[in-house]
Amino acid sequence: MQSFALGIGTQNTQGNWLEIYYPAPLLNPDDALIEAAARVLDAPAGNAAISFLPEQCNELAEALKAAGHADQAELAEALATSRRPLVATFIREDAPPQSAPEVYLKLHLLSHRLVKPHGTDLTGMFGLLRNIAWSSEGPIDIEELPSRRLKARLEGRTLSVDCVDKFPKMTDYVVPAGVRIGDTARVRLGAYLGEGATVMHEGFVNFNAGAEGPGMIEGRISAGVMVGKGSDLGGGCSTMGTLSGGGNIVIKVGEGCLIGANAGIGIPLGDRCTVEAGLYLTAGAKVAVLDDQGQQAQVVAARELAGQDDLLLRRNSQNGRIECLTNKSAIALNDALHAHN
Repeated sequence: MQSFALGIGTQNTQGNWLEIYYPAPLLNPDDALIEAAARVLDAPAGNAAISFLPEQCNELAEALKAAGHADQAELAEALATSRRPLVATFIREDAPPQSAPEVYLKLHLLSHRLVKPHGTDLTGMFGLLRNIAWSSEGPIDIEELPSRRLKARLEGRTLSVDCVDKFPKMTDYVVPAGVRIGDTARVRLGAYLGEGATVMHEGFVNFNAGAEGPGMIEGRISAGVMVGKGSDLGGGCSTMGTLSGGGNIVIKVGEGCLIGANAGIGIPLGDRCTVEAGLYLTAGAKVAVLDDQGQQAQVVAARELAGQDDLLLRRNSQNGRIECLTNKSAIALNDALHAHN
């Protein structure tokens, strides 16, 4: 994987990058574009984030136009009027990121649907991102917040802090086509939302996670989790992410699945699976597997059912045991709920 993008961002008073907005990131651009940009900006070989000045934008635009990329040339011309720091980020090899601009570019690639969760290396990203106050006056380094708040008050303004986090909300940077999001603060930059995905007000989608769409997300999609087409997550349900339990199990939900309200999974599901409302299925939970006559055939750890199709997982209301049987009912989406036009 290779990528290139021109961006505009925010730095703290020490010159450290807080965040970067890439209007038009590219995946696997041709060599002519990379060589043209690198020549003008004197970029080294390998992955690099190069700060540049507005005065360089016209020369950069001419080089990109000569390389046959009029759209990127137009963007470079627009950046010539910037009063904010500019950066060009080159990713020539999908290696662990070495700077905040590289991290932000990879998060943009995910939310632009150019790569899917687990499709790019984000190893070590947390150590490259600063804790930021996302405020009514933009991102502020948390260490500089007291002085910025005082300055605002002295000038007759009230500085409002919406959240303190390493990640911003996705919609301040990317709004993918064909999605609905009830509360934009609950979808982080780096989320992947396919066309037709609906995230209701109590739904949550973390970075490097997402849903193919169409689908209704009223629960939590944790970091690293991918939900397949036609699957619904009921209100308050949860998917155990790769940041939980040691981070070595990739949880995914197949196509046409339903995870009921307040349920949860700690194993990956295949296609057309149903998890009963209120049932949280951890990998080590003992599950009674029933035959076609409803009789217990065997008892297994839930992890042995990982990735299998057509399962109905429920808790027996009389004896409390977790049971698994073939899911014979199709999960049909409500077309009216999932319409986006």
